[in-house]
Amino acid sequence: MLKHIVMIRFNAGADVEQLSGEFTEKLNGLLNTVPSLKSMEVGKNISAKPSAYHLVLTAVFDNQAGLDTYRVHPNHVKILDRMKTTVEKVAAADYFFS
Repeated sequence: MLKHIVMIRFNAGADVEQLSGEFTEKLNGLLNTVPSLKSMEVGKNISAKPSAYHLVLTAVFDNQAGLDTYRVHPNHVKILDRMKTTVEKVAAADYFFS
């Protein structure tokens, strides 16, 4: 199994509540459209630290091919396009687990 973790920091001055809700809805919708996506959790970070990211997602795939399929899926690409105008920084990590 492969876990894909992404942390998102929205642009300074952005409406974090609104954007967190929007992205949570869009990301959770991928569960119905991307067959290789086995599970996904999306959560708004509760930390107020200046270094904190605003939104975190954890997605699970059977293997690297599943993640690769997800990355180019048209519905995922639409989310990435929306992020271009709303996101300051993204951090990601992928790892295998059993």
